[in-house]
Amino acid sequence: MNTVFFVILFCGALASILCGTDPLGALLLGANTAIETCVTMFGAYLLWMGLLNVAKEAGLISLLSRALKPVLSLLFPRAGKAKEAISLNLAANMLGMGNAATPYGIEAMRLLNEANPHPGVATDEMCVLLAINGSCLELFPASLVALRQSFGSAAPASVVLPTLLSSLCATLAAAVLCRICIRPCRSRS
Repeated sequence: MNTVFFVILFCGALASILCGTDPLGALLLGANTAIETCVTMFGAYLLWMGLLNVAKEAGLISLLSRALKPVLSLLFPRAGKAKEAISLNLAANMLGMGNAATPYGIEAMRLLNEANPHPGVATDEMCVLLAINGSCLELFPASLVALRQSFGSAAPASVVLPTLLSSLCATLAAAVLCRICIRPCRSRS
């Protein structure tokens, strides 16, 4: 693997020199851009994770859990005490903060595994959570908007509606497929 990396790096540097550009300058510019982007994204993550924690402490997540109860009960009928962590995970994903959703998703999986009669074997609820996270319904793609803004987009929020529509379709498809696939498996076992 390291050999492949060095061959690609060498070919890139050679092509850069042959084209008359400075490969070291390009590497330094890329590193500088990466650091600037990380700092910008760090601020956006801090903001949204802080808002999620405030919402949790204020009881808004419990309110969200109750509002989502019919949907969560349909998708996660045996989730038990993992429903709050699932709600937090889904809320973070809906705000477009996938990295902020990760700790809540891990907590939900841990709680689902505790209630699992066969620990370490994925339950239907675990599989549905993975599918829903993979499809990732985003009401507001905060990370994407922050990234577009950091690169100087004239209209960083112009992706909100297309993201909402495409992620809604993907999440509905994932939910329907999970319901279709879980029923036949249950009837066989």
